[in-house]
Amino acid sequence: MDGSPVSHAIALIDAANSEDPRREEGEPKELLYAKRMSAMLDRFAPQAADCVRLAVRAQHIRRWEVPRERYPLTRAGYHAWRTGLYAFHAETAGALLREAGLDEETVGRVRQAVAKRGLRNNPEAQLLEDVAALVFIEHYLEGFVRAKPDYDEAKWLEILQKTWRKLSPAAQQFGGGGGIRLPAALVPLIHKAIAA
Repeated sequence: MDGSPVSHAIALIDAANSEDPRREEGEPKELLYAKRMSAMLDRFAPQAADCVRLAVRAQHIRRWEVPRERYPLTRAGYHAWRTGLYAFHAETAGALLREAGLDEETVGRVRQAVAKRGLRNNPEAQLLEDVAALVFIEHYLEGFVRAKPDYDEAKWLEILQKTWRKLSPAAQQFGGGGGIRLPAALVPLIHKAIAA
């Protein structure tokens, strides 16, 4: 770390995510996720602004504190949970960025991106969405498929197509052109979804 407010903010975000009691590959789950998000941003958009770097790192800040089980296990409950998470992540990230000494303009831009406000009209929020979808495909899609053995091919094609549509044209080109490692067993299904 270089001692800058951005580096201090990343350290605070990582410290917060280090408290995640859940583990994946021997690390706190959300800390690992945040590192994967930053690594993907470095590969996909290495010249991204600091506010995007911070938003990417804070995308799931302290996510375990808002479990899905707090909301009804319905489609409406799922959407309410997601909306609640966006607000929670934006507030939590904003407090840490202020603690790190970042200016209010940067804090506001990070909060807007993390809260997923104006995705198609906010390039910073769209870049965050691109990185999240690319990380999902590379690191989490295979496990998600294993966790849903009752889904048929049509359901998976629908999920993959929805994920693909979230991506900007640049992210689609990056993802479809070898910029990410696709889970080998799912490559035929992914290609079928993209082609459709």
